[in-house]
Amino acid sequence: MPPPLLAVLETALADGKAEDVTRIDLAGKSGFADYMLIASGRSSRQVAALADRVMTALGERGHKRVPVEGLTAGDWVLIDAGDIVVHIFRPEIRERYNLEKMWGAEFDGTV
Repeated sequence: MPPPLLAVLETALADGKAEDVTRIDLAGKSGFADYMLIASGRSSRQVAALADRVMTALGERGHKRVPVEGLTAGDWVLIDAGDIVVHIFRPEIRERYNLEKMWGAEFDGTV
């Protein structure tokens, strides 16, 4: 069963109008996290705003010092919430790296 924090982060992304949100269960595939969330924002500004929503949601739940990479550029933001890693991309950057394929997810654009 997914942890409650995962639903909170999915809601934060949905509330920010993230596109193509995908959840990948990493159990048995990785030792660094249990879940990965991948989402797209239409612009660098929206990517940064989505990252801010995720970080706010984490902070409200006691995760105050969460490592974040890529926030200033806004092309690809990585948020390491421990057991959950969140990637937020502009669509063309997401397509280039195709993490869904790398991690064996069945991508249908929904969670």
